[in-house]
Amino acid sequence: MNKENNNQLDVSELKFNEKGLIPAIVQDEKSGDVLMIAYMNKESVQITLDEKRTCFYSRSRQKLWRKGETSGHIQKVKSIYYDCDKDALLVIVDQEGGACHTGNWSCFYRKLI
Repeated sequence: MNKENNNQLDVSELKFNEKGLIPAIVQDEKSGDVLMIAYMNKESVQITLDEKRTCFYSRSRQKLWRKGETSGHIQKVKSIYYDCDKDALLVIVDQEGGACHTGNWSCFYRKLI
């Protein structure tokens, strides 16, 4: 990953969609595995920055949720990158336990082709 530009951004500069959400791809720091994709709103981004552990917005439950609040499988945030259009996030974490609600390490454990 090219990390030549380390400019920090204010949360208000991110481009959230019409529902106020931004996709967040979560990747394990040690293995490089893509663990999951979830959505964040401005509040959950700020909570994630403040607490250094992931907080997302549940589209189905219409509320904030901190990863691991029921499973104990938390994600400690190491860094967060935003893409060139400022409309997607890459969250690098130290994953404790499985990231998937099924108990799997990653939500991407099934192969299409």
